[in-house]
Amino acid sequence: MARTGETCGAVTGALMVIGLKHAKIQKDDDASRERAYALAQKFMRRFRSRNGKMLCRDLLGVDVATPEGFAAVRERDLFRTVCPKFVKDAGDILEGLL
Repeated sequence: MARTGETCGAVTGALMVIGLKHAKIQKDDDASRERAYALAQKFMRRFRSRNGKMLCRDLLGVDVATPEGFAAVRERDLFRTVCPKFVKDAGDILEGLL
């Protein structure tokens, strides 16, 4: 996400969808928040189960936050060859949860 090497953007996007769908809207609606947290945690467990990691730098094996790491990602075309699997996995897991 934003070339920080932190949480994978596909994971972040899926967590945002869960939050939007199950957000706490009413002041006293703690059940919605708990449901959103439970779904988010389940999503993260399943993503880790499929991919072993959730951090971009770990998934790609390079730290995109550094100029050298970003150059390696571009040289090896990882955003096009590796990242689509993470996006598909995130979408598939999310679809199964929602």
